[in-house]
Amino acid sequence: MEEVRITIKPDSPIGTISPRLYGHFAEHLGRCCYDGLFLKPTSAPVPNQKGFRTDVLEALKNMPMPLLRWPGGCYADHYHWRDGIGPVEHRPRRLGMSCGEIVEDDNRLGTHEFLWFCEQTGAEPYLAGNVGTGSPQEMCDWLEYCNSALDTTLTRLRRANGAEKPFGVKLWGVGNENWGCGGNFDARDYALEYRRYATMLRHIDPHVELVACGFDEPWNRTLLQTLRNHVDTIDHLSVHRYWHGEGGELDPSEKVSYRLFTEAALTEAFIQQTADIIRVELGERRRVGVALDEWGIWHPEARLQFDPSKRGGPYEQVSTLRDALAAALVLEGFHRQCRVLSLANLAQVVNVLHAPIQTRGAAMWRTPTYHVFQLHAPHIGATALEVEVQASLLPYGDELRCVTATASLDKEDNLTLTILNLHLDQPASVHFGGTEGRVLFEAQLLTADSPHDNPLAHNSAEQPNAVMPRPIKATESTQGGYLVNLPKHSMATFRLKRK
Repeated sequence: MEEVRITIKPDSPIGTISPRLYGHFAEHLGRCCYDGLFLKPTSAPVPNQKGFRTDVLEALKNMPMPLLRWPGGCYADHYHWRDGIGPVEHRPRRLGMSCGEIVEDDNRLGTHEFLWFCEQTGAEPYLAGNVGTGSPQEMCDWLEYCNSALDTTLTRLRRANGAEKPFGVKLWGVGNENWGCGGNFDARDYALEYRRYATMLRHIDPHVELVACGFDEPWNRTLLQTLRNHVDTIDHLSVHRYWHGEGGELDPSEKVSYRLFTEAALTEAFIQQTADIIRVELGERRRVGVALDEWGIWHPEARLQFDPSKRGGPYEQVSTLRDALAAALVLEGFHRQCRVLSLANLAQVVNVLHAPIQTRGAAMWRTPTYHVFQLHAPHIGATALEVEVQASLLPYGDELRCVTATASLDKEDNLTLTILNLHLDQPASVHFGGTEGRVLFEAQLLTADSPHDNPLAHNSAEQPNAVMPRPIKATESTQGGYLVNLPKHSMATFRLKRK
């Protein structure tokens, strides 16, 4: 059994964990939006509210989901917002295009529907605008339609479509992956186009936050250098990070698992590198946040070519306990980087890629990643704290420790500690301190019930609760703090309050 010592440092705050760091992403890709969030005519007849599956809606309310990005992704640069407003029967049918997938899109899910869904789930909306096939005027019109309180033709149209008051959408992405699917721009040309869009958008609503499309180091440096004299146009720099380890979604080998964890942990370094580029190129001219608005595991199986007898659609993958712990590792890094990371969106929210929720016909189940987000909920809006962990290194782990942890302190002075045991075959005896004057009032564990299922245990339509949180006991230590035995391949969240 691994002996581990964790010390929480309540007097060493890092910064506030913004709710935006726990965002999600809904793209018109595969069965994420249609047949996942929203029913189409051929979907299974299930209870719904205004077309949204009631079971999915209620699950997302409880996850939580503080931020939701829409409608893409690559889909955004083919999307024309006017196609998705007005009576459904009058909306045009278009080609829905994203990531090589071409389907028919009847635009049933449009601006009003999406923003209603955000209101119901408590998510802040983040809209991605069309740079690839759109124009500054088209995006300005969308902004005016959504946010203006003045009496114009567009705001009258919004009111006629059922929204008397402005929606007040704060976050707007100016394109998506414009170095690739969004038009194959080079960095300087995109920067000039971004500057034009951003200038016009600021005229419509000077209070919106604008997200520029980033990529790798050369692109980001050229983009920021080009915008150096117009830094007031940019609030966030978007970057994306996917990883897949060295094997498939259900490859049980130790090397594959530990390499996958290493790739997940390196997300923090990617955020730091992007923040460093911003700091070097802009200096004190402007505070620009890193927007990791697509992240997650993308297994080799989740490609356009798929076997419909085994999965519901393209870009779908089995979401295992291993994937969930990898997501938890990323969230730890978010906490440590909360001063430079301004928003983040797991890709994607239903069915596609690293989804916390999956559906098949009338069935809906929460993946292990859903439970990771739910158990992290107390960290949202709290102050991240430094944590010292004394534990051995994982094999193949590239300096990654077998046990990791993150802690935060909320406004009610409650302390939350989340611990990961990444070992595939060893439990961990953990002593955690830095809890003086506090008493444990809640402790939840996430792992698999059957040892032979670990780490590839997962939920499904047939077994929706195979991986579920359950209580775990911790005992007070005679040396101060608490002692807990964590099963192999598990995560636990502990909450402590003042005595």
